[in-house]
Amino acid sequence: MPKSDSFICNQQMVDLGQEKASSQTCDPVEVKENPWVSVREMQIGCWTSFTGEDKAEVHILSLNYAATNSKMFSLEMTNARPMKLIITSRDNIHGANYINAESNVNIYVKSPVMELSDETKPSIKVELGYGKTKENYLKFLQEEAMLFSLTILKIIGLYWEPINNDSTVNLHSTHHPSNIHKKDFPTQDEELMKWATQEFGGVTSFTTIRNLKKIILTGTEGTTSGSQDCILKNEDPLEKPFLEINAEPLDSSFNFCSPVQRSPGDDAELHIINIPENANTRNVSVRVNTEKTSLFLRGPQGTTWTFVNLQHTKLWINNKLVLPTIPNSIEPSVRLDSDSAEDVQREALNYFKVSTFTSYMEIRPQSLTPLLVLGQKGTSKVPNIIPEPETPSTTTGPQQMPLLMQLYTSPDYRSPLDPNTKVQSDKRIYAEISGHTFGDIVWTIKVISCFVRSKGSCPVVKELPFMPEACSLNSCPNSTRLSFSLDQIQELTSTTWDLECSVKLCYSEKCGDGGRVKRNLEVTQPCLQPPTPPCFDFGLPGVLGIAFGGFLIGVLLIGALWFIKIKTGYPTGLDMTSTAASLPGCPCSGAKRQPVSSNPSPSENSSANASIGSTQSTPTSSMA
Repeated sequence: MPKSDSFICNQQMVDLGQEKASSQTCDPVEVKENPWVSVREMQIGCWTSFTGEDKAEVHILSLNYAATNSKMFSLEMTNARPMKLIITSRDNIHGANYINAESNVNIYVKSPVMELSDETKPSIKVELGYGKTKENYLKFLQEEAMLFSLTILKIIGLYWEPINNDSTVNLHSTHHPSNIHKKDFPTQDEELMKWATQEFGGVTSFTTIRNLKKIILTGTEGTTSGSQDCILKNEDPLEKPFLEINAEPLDSSFNFCSPVQRSPGDDAELHIINIPENANTRNVSVRVNTEKTSLFLRGPQGTTWTFVNLQHTKLWINNKLVLPTIPNSIEPSVRLDSDSAEDVQREALNYFKVSTFTSYMEIRPQSLTPLLVLGQKGTSKVPNIIPEPETPSTTTGPQQMPLLMQLYTSPDYRSPLDPNTKVQSDKRIYAEISGHTFGDIVWTIKVISCFVRSKGSCPVVKELPFMPEACSLNSCPNSTRLSFSLDQIQELTSTTWDLECSVKLCYSEKCGDGGRVKRNLEVTQPCLQPPTPPCFDFGLPGVLGIAFGGFLIGVLLIGALWFIKIKTGYPTGLDMTSTAASLPGCPCSGAKRQPVSSNPSPSENSSANASIGSTQSTPTSSMA
């Protein structure tokens, strides 16, 4: 980083809305490096999901070198996956190759393979401090020969002239030269792609590297999701995780200053990038390796800024904006014609309502396709995010906007579901998918499909029907809501699932692929309880209704009985007086009592006398 005395800082007053605030600006000076922003070059390439019938990947390396470069590189493939590697170059280049004996790797070049010999210049080997082995010769080529010209290497015996003049790639290998094949293939990019497709069935990746020093194939899977058709376009080679690339940096200079002395990576960073009006560059790519960063991008009219990845970024831009998820460019909503450092810095401070910024950079790129990488120096690629089981969710693919999926147990979306909490399969689940903001752009997220995949040795995939839930733009900025039931997996034994939804990101009715958002889901079967009799819960209206109904029924019943009495009267065959007389304790009517006969029959008299004599002896004697 340039010394602090290289910067000329000015204390100025900048109008921040309604009030004045003290702010720092600075005068830029020419430097060779920037601790926050590095300049690279976009290259032609592609990346697909293709693998051959033999499960081997097919990769193409196109190596280009500047005239002043040594044109030598090291190729390390000790951990490489099964693959077919095609190496081509417009220059006459030399490489030291390391390959694993057990790996299923085949290399294809247009030059003869030169194997080192134990008898080659033994005195030179001793003088250089290396042993008399082919391995140490190769070590010398890798560690020391980079510093020598090809003429010196030819003198000491480590350089051979190619057998045929059309050979451009010369690999020096001490192990398994049988894995290196010479093929007569074309050197033009498009023609080479056609040849590889006809020869091997397709191409997994095409990578162009400028001024390569060392490349390592890491053993990581070299495919990506999506199509198997390799279509060449501008790309950043360092975004491919299966390659570790060490290349000469792009020779460029720019004007730079920073009014504050701070370490890269501090919070609340504001970076200002200005392309002067007289610059020839009109297409600039930007990669953001840090989160929660503010960017002020200013360029001449006709400039297009293309973001190769999406991060949570506050953005001001006065030119067209191209995002990886939207097929069409987004027109600017602001304008700034002045390209002076002072005007640009003051406009940035005014827009973001801050008193200072992190860095100011004024560039005139020599390349027609420059790539600005925002992040700490040495940060070459954005690591792939691998979701842990306890994290809410993530998206797949390095170019997708980071999305989050949060689950809820109720439609009011007030009770978030913990990732480790088990959900009963008979319950309805509510989900909210949200994305990070990118400048002032308001996204519309559309869910295309959802499915669940069981975890285990034999995964089961089930499509999951869903229903969109109402959510206003004010309540759900850059998010969408939906709900679904787990009826599809009630009969399955697995309890751990991956819930995954495919989404699209839309801006002003223009939609692009938003990738997939994934979430871990723990499911449990509902407990079967014995049926219980229904319990009726009556409220006050029900009780009053029942009471009034009973009263009304009683009135009607009494009225009906009274009506029957009036119409029919007493039955004629019923002697009410005799009946009433025979009832004990009943006050009788005015009818006279019938006389009882005093002369019983002989039989009755005898039995009656006996009964009376046995039960009422005293009264009988007194009557006598």
